[in-house]
Amino acid sequence: MENNSHPLSKPLTLPNGTIIKNRFFKSAMSEALGTKENDVSPALVNLYNTWADGGTGLVVTGNVMIDRNALGESGNVVIEDVRDIEMLTRWAKAGTKNGAHLWMQLNHPGKQSPRTLSKKPVAPSAIPLSGNLKKFFNEPRALTGEEIQELIIRFGNSARIAQKAGFTGVQIHGAHGYLISQFLSSYHNRRTDEWGGSLENRMRFVLEVYHEIRRQTGNEFPVGIKLNSADFQRGGFTEEESLEVIRTLADAGIDLIEISGGNYENPAMQGANVKESTKKREAYFLEFAAKVREIVSTPLVVTGGFRSEQAMTDAVVQGEIDMVGIAKPLALIPDLPNQIFKGTYETIQLKPMKTGLKWVDNSAGMLEIVWYEQQLARMGNGKPPKPGHSVWLALLHTITTNGTSVFKKRRG
Repeated sequence: MENNSHPLSKPLTLPNGTIIKNRFFKSAMSEALGTKENDVSPALVNLYNTWADGGTGLVVTGNVMIDRNALGESGNVVIEDVRDIEMLTRWAKAGTKNGAHLWMQLNHPGKQSPRTLSKKPVAPSAIPLSGNLKKFFNEPRALTGEEIQELIIRFGNSARIAQKAGFTGVQIHGAHGYLISQFLSSYHNRRTDEWGGSLENRMRFVLEVYHEIRRQTGNEFPVGIKLNSADFQRGGFTEEESLEVIRTLADAGIDLIEISGGNYENPAMQGANVKESTKKREAYFLEFAAKVREIVSTPLVVTGGFRSEQAMTDAVVQGEIDMVGIAKPLALIPDLPNQIFKGTYETIQLKPMKTGLKWVDNSAGMLEIVWYEQQLARMGNGKPPKPGHSVWLALLHTITTNGTSVFKKRRG
């Protein structure tokens, strides 16, 4: 029997009046389930139907790209026009069952588009990715001012089409080193025009994207953002800058802020270099969330690390966050919220992915991605997740399908 008195079952009202039925937030995960034409597949419909049945209040899709010439990975869904409106509508209908909200995450990869997909990716400035990643991503060229304006309109167009299809909101992906994150970082953005230099100029792109989405969808359509607390890169986006961007977005009327961190070159969102104090509290970015709480009243989500019902409940009851962001656990227990409300949930233990092969284990984050993507594919095919799925089988399947380079060029 469902426990309607559970603190996590309490509805949340967003600034624009939208009501989310509970405090569970399914954070974006890379599904790679789009068709070869980058359209919506029946597998995506099945997968999101499963999560809507599982009791999550707000479900966010994986990356949906705004430009067919700029993919983060093969299997991305792209929305440029209404050619795929029938399947988009099916996806939205499935994901909004049982009063769930389904938000589309909108993104542009910028320079983080693998060389197999982009001969000459675009970015704020012609700064290549560093270290070993150089081999897998081509050096970008700097966007022109006209191209920047076109991309802003594309974000708005994609949001409007999502709204038309029945999605109940959108999330702007401003984290993890993708294009918006690149604009915010003084390391990646070395422009000398109105889009670079001062923080005010560097945040102009994300603000214009937000305003364009509002212009095309109206004030009643929820718009959220996923933003880095920092990108943990020398000369890059700092906590102080992130707080200022958050303050500005809150003043502009953003409805929900999801906090994350890191990028391809320093993937903090995957739990890299987590402190002991953080491990005890489970969530990776609660300390930063406390700083955000001091300056804005906009609802907050922290994603990364939550495993136990107690930690999830404490973070909401103590007012540290408004929604609990969950990703990997929902790939293995899609009805995790329902289990908590029924009192049947047992804390999930996620084991690190290890094969013993140095070249694979050194990029364990990539192995985790393909292993979890295979869990999502199972649900998309109408099968239950398989927590005991062999790492070796996941590795074999991936190499057979994509070759070994997949382990260096992708992240969710």
